[in-house]
Amino acid sequence: MTDVSETPGALDGLYVLDLSRILAGPTATQMLGDLGATVIKVENPKTGGDDTRGWGPNYARDAEGNATDLSAYFMSANRNKQSIAVDISTPEGQDIVRQLAARADVVIENYKPDGLVKYGLDHETLLKAHPGLVYCSISGFGQTGPNRAQPGYDLMAQGYGGIMSLTGEPDGAPMKVGVGIADVMCGMYATIGILAALRHRDATGQGQHIDLSLVDAQMAWLINEGGNFLTSGQVPERRGNAHPNIVPYDAFACSDGHILIAVGNDAQFVRFCDAIDAPKLGQDARFTTNLLRIEHRVALTDALSQVLKTLSKDDVLNRLRAAKVPGGPIHDVAEALGSDQAQARGTVVNVARGDVADGHVRLLANPLKFSATPVQYRRPPPRFGQDTDAILATLKIAKKQ
Repeated sequence: MTDVSETPGALDGLYVLDLSRILAGPTATQMLGDLGATVIKVENPKTGGDDTRGWGPNYARDAEGNATDLSAYFMSANRNKQSIAVDISTPEGQDIVRQLAARADVVIENYKPDGLVKYGLDHETLLKAHPGLVYCSISGFGQTGPNRAQPGYDLMAQGYGGIMSLTGEPDGAPMKVGVGIADVMCGMYATIGILAALRHRDATGQGQHIDLSLVDAQMAWLINEGGNFLTSGQVPERRGNAHPNIVPYDAFACSDGHILIAVGNDAQFVRFCDAIDAPKLGQDARFTTNLLRIEHRVALTDALSQVLKTLSKDDVLNRLRAAKVPGGPIHDVAEALGSDQAQARGTVVNVARGDVADGHVRLLANPLKFSATPVQYRRPPPRFGQDTDAILATLKIAKKQ
């Protein structure tokens, strides 16, 4: 069901001017919108709006079965926003954006560095005019450095930033993560940075510029593998589903498919071996500590594989639950979103949209559960330019575009 509450959101009253497109910036502005902010998404009338509107093949369809400009990709990052069609290459369009910026608390954009200077919409110009503004720039490589002018897409960020070298089977090709995780995580860093800058603004009256890049963000979430390299000087290798610092922590084949086993300490390992009727492995001197299990990773993995392949998935998982050893299934997307846990947590929401066939669009919910200021789904992802007239009516300019 659609969640529309009368309770003000945590960011109620915050005004966000969204000059971003694709995924990183829209992820951040959707999060701000989910938390109650008013988000005005500026889209280019020359291109039909955000590029992802055309990233099919899956689209919300109207009552006649025709595809709309609401692709599944676009809808994943653009709810709780209003769309205004503005050509910022024209003086009139620039004036519209400046007026919107004058009332904004936050501006977020993902043009190439200096790409907005010629329009007078860059951070230096707008911050000079509005010193309390929080202005966030997202680019492939950031505003400085030898690669600052290079374009940035999620795939290139995953390649440049190292995560692809860690993803995939040991003897396979480097592999990207299955979704645009560099974009999504960059959007999350942007959200955090914006909220921190707003707190500073509220305390001092001073706004600021946030310079964030896909590649910087991706390198930051190399986490333990980045730390492993910085500590040892050894370049991490692909291990498939295995963990570099914990054994056994991997996907294992059972008689009817694969499951996950995540043994986090030595006591769990003993219980695990007992649970699968392999107590000798738990007592083997080669495997009594995690460091020893890492040293003898191949031998232990081979031995466990021989045992587990004779047992069914449900049998093993039931034994692990009884022994209080972490393990779990490997769901496909349908199984994940249809699971009892997803149902209980409201992982999928229906947001009303009267011009599509079912009268609503189905979206992944925001995972944040607030006790006082719940996430609200006030606006479905907008059709291109649907709010142009209403927004222009509030400005000191007549619509001429």
